[in-house]
Amino acid sequence: MLVPLIVACALFMENMDSTVLSTSLPLIAQDLGESPITLKLALTTYLISLAVFIPVSGWIADRFGTRNVFRTAIGVFVLGSICCGISTHLPELVIARFVQGVGGAMMVPVGRLALLKSVEKRDMVRALNYLTIPALVGPVLGPPLGGFITTYWHWRWIFFINIPIGVLGFILATKFIPDLYEDEVPPLDVKGFLLSGFGLSILMLGLSTIGRHLIPTPLALGLVALGAALLAAYLRHAKGLDHPLLRLDLFRIPTFRAGVAGGTLFRIGVGATPFLLPLMLQLGFGMTPLESGALTFISAAGAMFMKTLSLRILRRWGFRRVLMTNALIASATIGGYGLFTGQTSHLVILGTLLFGGCFRSLQFTSLNAISYADVPGHRMSQATSLASVAQQVSLTLGITIGAAVLQTSSWLHGRDHVAAADFPWAFLVVGLIAVSSTISIARLARDAGSELAQRT
Repeated sequence: MLVPLIVACALFMENMDSTVLSTSLPLIAQDLGESPITLKLALTTYLISLAVFIPVSGWIADRFGTRNVFRTAIGVFVLGSICCGISTHLPELVIARFVQGVGGAMMVPVGRLALLKSVEKRDMVRALNYLTIPALVGPVLGPPLGGFITTYWHWRWIFFINIPIGVLGFILATKFIPDLYEDEVPPLDVKGFLLSGFGLSILMLGLSTIGRHLIPTPLALGLVALGAALLAAYLRHAKGLDHPLLRLDLFRIPTFRAGVAGGTLFRIGVGATPFLLPLMLQLGFGMTPLESGALTFISAAGAMFMKTLSLRILRRWGFRRVLMTNALIASATIGGYGLFTGQTSHLVILGTLLFGGCFRSLQFTSLNAISYADVPGHRMSQATSLASVAQQVSLTLGITIGAAVLQTSSWLHGRDHVAAADFPWAFLVVGLIAVSSTISIARLARDAGSELAQRT
């Protein structure tokens, strides 16, 4: 239990930071003189940084040891948090968030790698639960804490609270995280790192700036095309290498392919929710950040509750049946958020968010576990890097697609600002994308992941 709980300390800090920022976004935008939709760059820049540096995190951990890399990553994340707290303009905040992302790219994936290398496969689901249950305290505390700080104090303190958490994580990691190395580490695929890093960052920057943002729309579309071309060049480059940075041949493993491909589509829908929901409650319904956070925290509370039942559910029904059924339910709840109005009872909102949080949590646990069910131990670092990249790309796409639907709806209605009527369309679109994850999951074998679910 000790290693996952220490890694959870880092994941708690990362989750706390993101949920607090989402809740405080409208008032931060007002203070910096920007629109809330434009300020989504502060969210997507962090995800872009993760997408750039996560691919190399596995190689760095194998080369320099999990403990050294994990501790350094915590330090970089805390440094980025301090820079965010002292930012006075949007470009400064965006750069500081990028620095945070460099730390986050090494912090959580390397911690997860240390965990996966330390447990037997039959204990993997339980170990992942030990990791995520404490980490979900961040999303539980984040929305009300962010609302309280923003309403009664100052938004800058939402970044400074990472300092004591980071210090604690550094001390615990020094004492207890195993320093795992690989005996033979192949040379770093520098060309692959440059192609994938620049390709992912340029693609995601272009997607996040389409519309009325920092750069003209034609330039944003050009960035999307350039990023896609660089990624295509990486695919050609990787085919001729024995040790590419991202091992795409891992997708030949059916369980890994289903977990990552299905998880990417599902996370697009889920990734848009923390961005859309606070905006709808505050801009659409006129709530304060504190009132909004006091409602949205319940989703993470439901997720914590479901983590205690996930292994029993998987043991009873198996991965394929759980993933298929649960994807339909969880996606329906995402689309259902768009049915909220300013007159909807707070009890109804709380109940719906609690219900949705439970089923999204079960889906994440199942997807994360099935992805590594059949990955050999010596491939685990490459698998965690590739899966983490896919997760961050999907979360960025979720925010981008949600914002694009909001802007399109307001434009079609002849408005230059987002209104409550625009949010149902956004939730409907991302909910439909999430439900499409069942296409990949349906191809799983009926007994997939039996050892993980302890069904033998």
